[in-house]
Amino acid sequence: MGLVEQHHALNRPKHPACSICIANYNGVELLDECLSSIFMQQGDISTEIIVHDDASTDDSVALLRERYPQVEVLAADENVGFCVSNNRMVEHARGEYVLLLNNDAALHTDAISALLAAARAQTAPAILTLPQYDWTTHGLVDRGCLLDLFYNPVPNLDPTRRDVSMAIGACMFLSRRLWNDLGGFPDWIESIGEDMYLCCLARLRGAGVIVLPHSGFRHRLGASFGGARIVGSKLNTTFRRRRLSERNKTFVLFLCTPTAAMWVLLAMHLASLLLEGIVISMVRLNMRIFIEVYANTLRSLVRERKRLSLLRRRVQNQRTASIFAYLRSFSWLPYKLVMLFRFGIPRITR
Repeated sequence: MGLVEQHHALNRPKHPACSICIANYNGVELLDECLSSIFMQQGDISTEIIVHDDASTDDSVALLRERYPQVEVLAADENVGFCVSNNRMVEHARGEYVLLLNNDAALHTDAISALLAAARAQTAPAILTLPQYDWTTHGLVDRGCLLDLFYNPVPNLDPTRRDVSMAIGACMFLSRRLWNDLGGFPDWIESIGEDMYLCCLARLRGAGVIVLPHSGFRHRLGASFGGARIVGSKLNTTFRRRRLSERNKTFVLFLCTPTAAMWVLLAMHLASLLLEGIVISMVRLNMRIFIEVYANTLRSLVRERKRLSLLRRRVQNQRTASIFAYLRSFSWLPYKLVMLFRFGIPRITR
C-alpha cells in the first residue's frame, strides 16, 4: 500500500469532540459543498476535519491545501480504496466520536450537534445515522436501512422507527472506542458493503444501529463511486459496483448470520443469485454480466472459503445477541422483487 503524505491543519484541536473523516477520490467538484456544510454547523462544538485523498488524479489535494488550511490532509501516493482510507483517518483521529462522511454528501446545519446529543444520552454503545435526502429533489431517500434475509438493503421510511439494520457509510457516526472494538472496516471488502458488515458486527455484539428522528444529510447518490442511479424509470449500475455488491453481501451473510440458519439462507441466496444472473444476461444479451458479476460471487466464495470460515468462527464466538434480536430489524420480503416490479431489470454498464 502507498505511503501517506500528511499536510497538517492549522490549529488542529488536541481533544475534539468529533473527528469528521472524508474519504476522497477525484472529488474536486464535490468537496466545496461537503466542507461548507461542516463549517456551517450550529453550536460551539470542537471538531477536526480529516480528508484522506486516495491518489486523486484531479486537483483535489491542491484545492485542500490552498483553500482549506484548517483541514488535515492525508494524501496517498497510490489508490487503496474506501476501507483503508477510512481506517487510516480514524487511526489518525483525536475525537471522542468519529463521523464518516462521503465527499458527495452535505450535512444539515444541526447534524453534528444532534448526533453528539444523541450519543451522549445513550446508555449503551451504538452506531448512529441521520435521515438521508436526495441532493437534487430534497426528497427523503431513507431513515437508515433494514436488510432482507439475503442482505439486500431495504430503505426504512417509517418516521417512528429508530432501530435499523445498517447505517450507510455516507454518514456514519460512532465513538472511536466502538470503532476500535469492532476493528474498523475490513480491507478485503475494498468498497461497497463495508458499512453493512460493521453494522451487522455491532448488532451481533449487542450494540445498536440507530437513526435519529430529525436533522439529516443530502447525498448525491452514486456520485463518488458510480452506478446505483435511477435514470428515467430504470436502475443503472456498473459492472464494478454490482460485482462488489453481490460478492460482499454474500460474504457478510456467511460471516454474520447466527447459527445453522446461515446455511439455509446461503443456499437459497446462491440459487436465487445464479438464476438472477442467467435471466439478466439473457435479457441483456450479454454473458459478461453472468461471468463477471454472478459467477464471480460463487468463485470468490469458494476461493476464500478457508479464510472466511476462520473469520466466521471468530465473529460468532464474540456474538452476544440472540438470533431473534439480530433478525429483529430484518425485512421478510426480498427487496430485489420490489425493485424488479418498480424499475424492471437493471442496466449494467461499463
